[in-house]
Amino acid sequence: MAHVQHNAARASATETRKTTTGGLSPWRESLVKKLIFDGLSETLEVTELARACALSRSHFSRAFKCSTGLSPQDWIRCQRIARAKQLIQNTDLTLTQISLECGFCDQAHFCHIFTRSEGITPFAWRCQAVRSAPPTTAQAAPSHTAQIHVQ
Repeated sequence: MAHVQHNAARASATETRKTTTGGLSPWRESLVKKLIFDGLSETLEVTELARACALSRSHFSRAFKCSTGLSPQDWIRCQRIARAKQLIQNTDLTLTQISLECGFCDQAHFCHIFTRSEGITPFAWRCQAVRSAPPTTAQAAPSHTAQIHVQ
């Protein structure tokens, strides 16, 4: 029984070490995330991100996934969708404008990726966001303007 407990303790220590080693150093992770956020509306190449960290593309990709839990491409995609949701909810930009602002090549690609990620189209998501948003004072206040009748 003691042998089983010893092996279980050693296995959990090994698992803990595996999750905490092999990732990007904090300065590299911070640098690459800043580069991604700054270039979200542009084409982002993993090779360029790796070069900024002075790592090979393959080593960078493995380390990035170890640090974030997602591949660089998946993490970028998630950030683009999050940015799109902010723009959908807080601006009157068209979906085409939002797709370009978030770095998608066109609206069709944006709609496909958004729907795959969120399970709903961007337009339907906007409709839900508008319905669930608290009314603004202009929408909530009844109109008390005087009507002038011209005879």
